[in-house]
Amino acid sequence: MEPLQRKILLFTVIAAAIMELIDISIVNVALSHMSGNLGATLEDTSWVITAYAIANVIIIPMTSFLTTNLGRRNYYIGSVVLFVFCSFMCGNSTNIWELVAFRFFQGIGGGALLSVSAAVVYELFPKEKQATASAIFGVGIFIGPTIGPTLGGYITEFASWPWIFYINVPIGIIVAFSCFFLLTEPALKGKKTAVDWLGIALLTIGIGALQTVLERGQTDDWFEAKYIVVLSVIAFVSLLAFILWELHIDNPVVDLRVLKSKELLIAAVLTFITGIGMFTSIYLTPVLAQRLLAFSPSQTGILLLPGSVVALIVLIVSGKMLQKGVSPAFIVLLGFLCFIYFNWSMSQITLETSAFYIAMTLIFRAVGMAFLTVPLATLAISSLEPKDMPQGAALNNMMRQLGGSFGISILNTYIARRVAAHRIDLISNVTETNPIAMTKLNNLIRLFQQHGFGAHDARVRALALMDKGVQRQSILMSYIDGYLFIGLFFTLAIPLLIIVAKKRKGPVVIASVDH
Repeated sequence: MEPLQRKILLFTVIAAAIMELIDISIVNVALSHMSGNLGATLEDTSWVITAYAIANVIIIPMTSFLTTNLGRRNYYIGSVVLFVFCSFMCGNSTNIWELVAFRFFQGIGGGALLSVSAAVVYELFPKEKQATASAIFGVGIFIGPTIGPTLGGYITEFASWPWIFYINVPIGIIVAFSCFFLLTEPALKGKKTAVDWLGIALLTIGIGALQTVLERGQTDDWFEAKYIVVLSVIAFVSLLAFILWELHIDNPVVDLRVLKSKELLIAAVLTFITGIGMFTSIYLTPVLAQRLLAFSPSQTGILLLPGSVVALIVLIVSGKMLQKGVSPAFIVLLGFLCFIYFNWSMSQITLETSAFYIAMTLIFRAVGMAFLTVPLATLAISSLEPKDMPQGAALNNMMRQLGGSFGISILNTYIARRVAAHRIDLISNVTETNPIAMTKLNNLIRLFQQHGFGAHDARVRALALMDKGVQRQSILMSYIDGYLFIGLFFTLAIPLLIIVAKKRKGPVVIASVDH
């Protein structure tokens, strides 16, 4: 392939990966607009997010099977076409369940855009340039989740919510045409196998049920909702049957035997924790900035940009470290330490915290992700045979997505309960025997009276304002608890890194960002 063609294909698949990652979060800020326009409740509209996540997690572990049986080129181009078509149909939807259905199939198409794009990047360049190519691709992984909510807010504000889907159409068409002319099959192709229909069915049912429980649990008060209980049982039975079946047959849709590798198994756990940190931080920080610190969507987006710039440099550095023989486990440890520091720093914020402080703190999150991205993927596949690497990478990717869903779900539950607990604690101090509280109340009453309110109205408004302050402080304290809670996951995972710190001798297989 000519150098120019190689560069065009590189930026084509990066654009596809960014497009998929943006669509994970771009709809978050448009839910209320969709709800009003389609005449649906906000609870029903939130299925637009859930459907995409379920489809993504179902299709990702099948990547190796689908690329082998359909051909990587056919599967990738077909996925792009499906993604673009469903994006257009999402924008054209006339009711909420039509939108949810097309959003699900959009997620099916999007499942290939990240994993297969990463494999293409890995194979496009010779070994000495793979670190740089992976770094460029890694920046795309940062850009997608970072600009998704901000871009969605701008589009919804200045156009209308269907355009958050229509924006994919021209980009997707360009990607499809570029891949049609430039993308080829890999040099080493796997042999086609019989279709494991039972495995596909069990995986679809099990992962679909599990993902629904994780996405909807907090909204519907977990096991207080009968359907959550039913889905939990279905998920457990289906996934247990799936594991037993896949270990039994000769041609499984997901070859779980690769998990015999200690390095892959530990890497999968670490990737799960990384998914928790990656998705919860990009979810919680913008909400905190806009809800409590009164930042606009554009200001919030700017907070995340410095970290993306620094991440590019660190991605290149981490790739060079791997090439020089530095243990992936050591580099992953650096990433975990950065995440621990990020969460600790965010736990120190107040309602007066500056944008500069948050932007600087977010740099540590970005550096942590940069240290984790390539080394963690490398750790996952380093002990596998070449034929097993795509399957190992697919399982690793699935664990990241599940980690994100689990993290956001458990974080929402934890924060909701901590808000209630902090509110009770704070209100217990607002009594007539507390001179500080009484002084503040009397000052507010006088302020309202100076603006023409009577004694009774002034007191009512003063109490309401104090209650609002208590609520804001309760929410802030619960967010602080949330950051510490996530930091604890990273801290508890460090012993796993010690287990694999003594890396076996041999050449390092440098993975692409997602292989």
